[in-house]
Amino acid sequence: MAGLYEKLSETYVKKRPRYPKEWFSMLASLTAGHHRAWDAGCGSGQASVSIAEHYDSVVATDVSEGQLRHAIADPKVRYLHTPVDLSEDELVALVGGEGSLDLVIVATSIHWFDVPLFYAVVNRVLKKPGGVLAVWGYNYDIHPFGDKLQGTLYGAMRPYMDPRTRLAMERYRELPFPFEPVGVGREGEPADVDMEVDMTLEDLAGFVMTGSVATTAREKGVDLAALVKDVMKDVEEEWGDKPTVPRKLVFKAFMLAGKPK
Repeated sequence: MAGLYEKLSETYVKKRPRYPKEWFSMLASLTAGHHRAWDAGCGSGQASVSIAEHYDSVVATDVSEGQLRHAIADPKVRYLHTPVDLSEDELVALVGGEGSLDLVIVATSIHWFDVPLFYAVVNRVLKKPGGVLAVWGYNYDIHPFGDKLQGTLYGAMRPYMDPRTRLAMERYRELPFPFEPVGVGREGEPADVDMEVDMTLEDLAGFVMTGSVATTAREKGVDLAALVKDVMKDVEEEWGDKPTVPRKLVFKAFMLAGKPK
């Protein structure tokens, strides 16, 4: 997965939407302690610095060295590169050891993971009782243009998608999640969590073009720019204000949280 974002890592940082602060306050309220958290698959560190407002320290890991080079600096966040060949024991040691973590979060990236390996690590590093795992994601279901983005664009891009991406496109309903519910969704039934973002039309197009689907297509010699342009032309007709004027969009995101059984 790292290669999908290496070349576009700096642009990726600028084009991703920001997660609501309220999410992190809510997640912090679910854990018994607030000493240490782990942001797995942290990317550019957007979630890392937000959760750091609620915990004494955060370890943030990613397989992409390019993403980590452009991560958001924060004195409470320690960024670490995690090569894909690390063993379960090595990962446990790297993030703090057995029973060392109050919270583990995965922001829009668990579909890229070796999920059984990750869950094995989570079950070892979370405090028992009191520790919580939370995962969330979003796709092209962006109100009020979901029919054109999640509908038209997703259908056209589907042939170029890594099969793992479809977990996110299907709102993590098919994601195994063998953890005890804590009031934020359950296996097969993720909670709906809206994410309001102010974006210009250019921002929205940039978001689409820096996603893994467009990157995978380019690696196969297919440039989706023309396709995206056609869809965005339809979006522009409904934009209302000038394309350079930001408007409020709502990403129809989804979340699962639970504690070890």
